[in-house]
Amino acid sequence: MLKNHLRRDLQWLKRQARKDRRITVALLAGVLALWTRQLSPWEMPDGSEILLALSLGLITGSWLAWLTSAYLVTGTIRVRKEPVEELRWVSRIRRGKEWAFCSVGAYVAWHLLQFVTALMLG
Repeated sequence: MLKNHLRRDLQWLKRQARKDRRITVALLAGVLALWTRQLSPWEMPDGSEILLALSLGLITGSWLAWLTSAYLVTGTIRVRKEPVEELRWVSRIRRGKEWAFCSVGAYVAWHLLQFVTALMLG
C-alpha cells in the first residue's frame, strides 16, 4: 500500500513538473521577446550615474536569471530511468521556474525604473 502511495505521489509530481516546464518555457520565451523588443532601439537614459547603474544592474540580473533558468530547464530534456532521477528532474524544473520568475521580476523592475525616470526627468 505504501508503494502505491509513493508511486501515485511521484506521478502527481511528474504531471506538475510537466506543467511547470511549459510555464517556464513560455516565460523564458516571453522575457527574451520583451528584452529584444525593448532594447533594440534603446538609448542610454539621461540622468545620474546611480540610475544608469541600477538600470544596467537590473538588465544584467534579468539576463543572468534567464540564463540560469534556461540551463536548468534544458537539463530536463533527457530521459529519466530511476525514481531518484525523476525527483531530481522535478527539482530542476521547479528551480528553473523560480529563476524564470526572477528574470520576469527584474524586467518589470527595470521597466518601472525607466517609467519613473521618464516622469522625473520629463
